[in-house]
Amino acid sequence: MEQHRTRPPQRSQPPQAATAPPSPGGSAVYRVRVRRVPPVVLALRRFPNPRLTGIGAGLFAALTMFVLACVDRLLFDGSEFVYGLLFLPVSALTALWVRPADLVTAPISVPIAFAVGVFPISGGSEGFGGQTMGLVTALAVHAGWLYGGTLVAGLIATVRKVRQMRARRRYVLAQGRGTAPERAPRASAAGAVAAKPVRAGAAGAGGAGAGARRPQRP
Repeated sequence: MEQHRTRPPQRSQPPQAATAPPSPGGSAVYRVRVRRVPPVVLALRRFPNPRLTGIGAGLFAALTMFVLACVDRLLFDGSEFVYGLLFLPVSALTALWVRPADLVTAPISVPIAFAVGVFPISGGSEGFGGQTMGLVTALAVHAGWLYGGTLVAGLIATVRKVRQMRARRRYVLAQGRGTAPERAPRASAAGAVAAKPVRAGAAGAGGAGAGARRPQRP
């Protein structure tokens, strides 16, 4: 009777990167797989990314909140919830669009912009005193939204600052590693140049000593 031979189970090997046929010169060409970028990331990259100064970011936040407050008064009869909800994205954009050198100004300019924007919906009476009292009352009522927007701006500015410090540190380390190999050949070349005259002098002294040891012919 014939016995069927059973083959031992083979381990499956992980798929390797496909290589193209070797070129005429004998070197193999490897194909690199390019990862697709998610559409959300592409949409965020297309979003405008200006770099505002500290004063520019403050003016942007103040004007935007004032316009939104006027729209809120016309469409929603000065709704506190709508105004506070719109204040959060404005705070985030202010912290994202300020330039790295003025990141500290983002959490400072956001509360000022909130106070400027809340003026149309404060609901104060006529006269300077009545308007001031209405503004103070509105700030006290909207304190939760004010603290929330300031916290958002502060967190975004802090994260950007930490990332900037890490990038600067990596750049300094990369520069240090790149200049270290260049300094070593220069130092060795300088040592070789300094050693050549010494060897020449030693050779000359050795030659003079040999000449002095030779017996002079009569």
